[in-house]
Amino acid sequence: MERWTGRVALVTGASVGIGAAVARALVQHGMKVVGCARSVDKIEKLAAECQSAGYSGTLIPYKCDLSNEDEILSMFSAIKTLHRGVDVCINNAGLAHAEPLLSGRTDGWRNMLDVNVLALSICTREAYRSLKERNVDDGHIININSMGGHRIVPSADEHFYCATKYAVTALTEGLRQELREAKTHIRVTCISPGIVETEFAFRHHNSDPEKAAATYESIKCLKAEDIATAVVYVLGAPPHVQVGDLQMRPVEQVS
Repeated sequence: MERWTGRVALVTGASVGIGAAVARALVQHGMKVVGCARSVDKIEKLAAECQSAGYSGTLIPYKCDLSNEDEILSMFSAIKTLHRGVDVCINNAGLAHAEPLLSGRTDGWRNMLDVNVLALSICTREAYRSLKERNVDDGHIININSMGGHRIVPSADEHFYCATKYAVTALTEGLRQELREAKTHIRVTCISPGIVETEFAFRHHNSDPEKAAATYESIKCLKAEDIATAVVYVLGAPPHVQVGDLQMRPVEQVS
């Protein structure tokens, strides 16, 4: 990880869960991390904790609604002005709504597409442009996907969400191919966790907290820190090594 010291990483959805754990880990390894979310109160608190802990990197909170392209573009412009550009892009932000295919609300579907697919694609495109205009040829784009992007969960509430995650699987491989065609050494990785104990289920099942809690009580789940460890592993691999799709489940998870 020494080669990433002092360089700039963007982590989307950095206020809680996996995003917060990844931001903390990268700051520990000396990176300058821009952590974005719709609300930055928790990121500001995390930044203060990182500073108090004496970590060698820094965490810069940035307020951004990823469902709004103009806000994403403004964020990249600000990063260019203040920090020259993005070297590592961690597309972590994602959400799920309980909107079945036969009865779901269109605005719920659209919100999942906007954040899980379009925001990821816009951030990826802008990160690539940032790398190219600075002639940086060793950047890294990491998409935090889901095992839901590799098999369909047998639950109507999850089907549209799984579709967006299948899109992330396809986008990651498509990006790998385009980067090869462009003859760059920029790497792209997809990390696909199974059940991770975060606030995700409580947001997903916001009208049924008991159902959300049951999601995490049935087995020993992954922790957000486990995914952060995977991100550090992927970034720390030798420059000629590309980890394409890293799938990780709790040992007790059935599928």
